[in-house]
Amino acid sequence: MSIPQERRLVTAIPGPKSQKLLARKQAAVPPGIGTTLPVFVTRAGGGVLEDADGNSLIDFGSGIAVTNVGNAAPKVVERVQKQAADFTHTCFMVTPYESYVRVCEKLNELTPGDHEKRTFLVNSGAEAVENAVKVARLATGRQAVVVFDHGYHGRTLLTMTLTAKNMPYKQGFGPFAPEVYRVPLAYPFRWPTGPENCAEEAAAQAIDMIGKQIGAENVAAVVIEPIAGEGGFIEPAKGFLPRIAEFCRANGIVFVADEVQTGFARTGDLFACEDEGVVPDIICTAKGIAGGLPLAAVTGRAELMDTVHAGGLGGTYGGNPLACEAALGVLETIEEEDLVGRARRIGDVMIPRLLAMSERFDMIGDVRGRGAMIAVELVVPGTKDPNPAAVQEVVRRCHAEGLLVLTAGTYGNVLRFLPPLVMPEHLLEEGLGILEKAFASL
Repeated sequence: MSIPQERRLVTAIPGPKSQKLLARKQAAVPPGIGTTLPVFVTRAGGGVLEDADGNSLIDFGSGIAVTNVGNAAPKVVERVQKQAADFTHTCFMVTPYESYVRVCEKLNELTPGDHEKRTFLVNSGAEAVENAVKVARLATGRQAVVVFDHGYHGRTLLTMTLTAKNMPYKQGFGPFAPEVYRVPLAYPFRWPTGPENCAEEAAAQAIDMIGKQIGAENVAAVVIEPIAGEGGFIEPAKGFLPRIAEFCRANGIVFVADEVQTGFARTGDLFACEDEGVVPDIICTAKGIAGGLPLAAVTGRAELMDTVHAGGLGGTYGGNPLACEAALGVLETIEEEDLVGRARRIGDVMIPRLLAMSERFDMIGDVRGRGAMIAVELVVPGTKDPNPAAVQEVVRRCHAEGLLVLTAGTYGNVLRFLPPLVMPEHLLEEGLGILEKAFASL
């Protein structure tokens, strides 16, 4: 790896060059485009980000679960460079190219289930989810869509309607799309009767609400993240997802898994649905699919996907040839470097350390996650009341010490950790040490 795998601070964070660039950003870019940590990156790879001032920061964010294989994985770089020299665009709907087909073939092969599948490519996770709903509505002849508390699905009109959290994603942007209904998610830490009852009771409540308030016969699709991402890395209680999937099968409802954040080895399986053997009718993928190039996919049962008329799906840039080559490089890297196993190893390192911290620091209410998708939920000590102020202070102290961490959660009280799967273990350990020091200093 050409970039040294070390944390190095030569200025305060952010440094003077980043501060000047931030002033330019503020003059040129609307404030609606927020910034977690205003350092301007010039190089990145492995487990570090280098900024304009020469600082090298440990990356516990992966561009929000995008750079699973690293920021400049050799197989991705090589393929993209070669493709850029050949051609950058033709539009697959005008004159197709093989790399698009190869990506679709690989996703048909690798996604859960051995049934016949079809895949088409788009640009973003939100676009994938929106297209999954389109397919489900056309294939079933129904209109209603069911989503879950704490879910996040995107920022388009339909997907922000599907998203649960109001601020900042929905505030002031209505009216929203019709025929979208929300039901409870099995959130073990906050389930009123305790985590041991969570799966059964949450599934029963959701199914009852669908039956009484919507009518199962009117539901085109149930859309769910196997682990809620922006909602706080909530892993539904075991048994909940299979029960919802079974209900969908029994009632002719399309079960859509939004694996935008959980896909491509992030959770210690290639796809998070595999943990409980859930086979979705349609799976939406993006983020980690192409190493940072804009690409997303909708993969579904052939009998559903084949119902759409010619021209009903697509878009100018969907399946751009550079992004397709990047995706093929990502899939090669995951297999050859056993990044599924590496994600599990990251979880084996992080979770015991975080559990030990939870014994020391009573503001840590919950430690959860799988593989390299891990979170801690902070509470007011002695209660389960959310503690977003503590999260912001921990983030501030981590950033000052050169560790990039992200936040999440409906209540703004969750620290989420998404290290690149190729991060050297010494950086992982060092980052956890910085986090522990931040907690100890509060």
